[in-house]
Amino acid sequence: MDPTIACALEHYRPISLDGLNAKAAMLERIDNKYILRAHRLRPIIEALRDSFDVLDIEGRRAFSYATRYFDDPLLRGYYDHHQRRRKRCKARVRHYVDAGFSYLEVKLNEGRAMTAKRRLPVEAPLMQLDDPCLDFVRQCYHDCYGDSFDKELIPVILIEYQRITLVAREGGERLTIDTAMRFHSACCTKMAAPDMFIVETKSARGNGIADKSFRAEHIQPTKRVSKFCIGMAVTAQVARHNGFLPALRKLGLTDVAANPAAPDPSSLAAPVSRIFHHVPHPRFGHAEFGPVPAIARAGG
Repeated sequence: MDPTIACALEHYRPISLDGLNAKAAMLERIDNKYILRAHRLRPIIEALRDSFDVLDIEGRRAFSYATRYFDDPLLRGYYDHHQRRRKRCKARVRHYVDAGFSYLEVKLNEGRAMTAKRRLPVEAPLMQLDDPCLDFVRQCYHDCYGDSFDKELIPVILIEYQRITLVAREGGERLTIDTAMRFHSACCTKMAAPDMFIVETKSARGNGIADKSFRAEHIQPTKRVSKFCIGMAVTAQVARHNGFLPALRKLGLTDVAANPAAPDPSSLAAPVSRIFHHVPHPRFGHAEFGPVPAIARAGG
């Protein structure tokens, strides 16, 4: 983590994982996302320290996450997001590396800038979705939209990052601060600069204490920030990514080229034979996620 941010966090009052979980989880919320470098983030963190606590477990305040995203062979989940379709669904298995928890998470767009997230504990950081997991995704989709979910889901990208979680002392507002982002596809790995952060505010109306602090520093939310979509673009897995260019530019990930051979559901001739091959990763061992032990309910 950037040392200036680590220094600013030292002045925060800690909150334990049990204390965080005792607060009402805001699974339905309005999110705002901001992309900025450490020198712009530090004054905001300093301004929030009397209103927020920081998640602290045994003296650690930045925690490692590893999230594998699933999409169908035509990448319709990605393109639904790119084209801003009302009915869209994101399925992922998030592994909280430091604590050893894993969850299947399903994120659904409920309209009016509202996001709903449903979670299912899983025994291991799955590399494939088994039948119970697929049934859970289908049920979540049906409950939200009243339609059936008939897509095949395969793993398409693995994203690693470190996360700091701030929790408001009053109300359910939360703030997640992500850094050290790495995007792994079957063929390459891309990284954001170490002093780059994606900050996500989570509040009932999208105008919480943290959002007001950003405005006071003349920092506006960045539209259309999705680590999944950014990762798919930066690893050249998609034919179109223009909707995410502002986020890519702010992250300094501008060396991105559209892949004309990538699946594109707008073309009936789109290839469907993409396979996400297993690539051993030195951090995860032979099983990729491997035997590494991470923090449930610590953020979105």
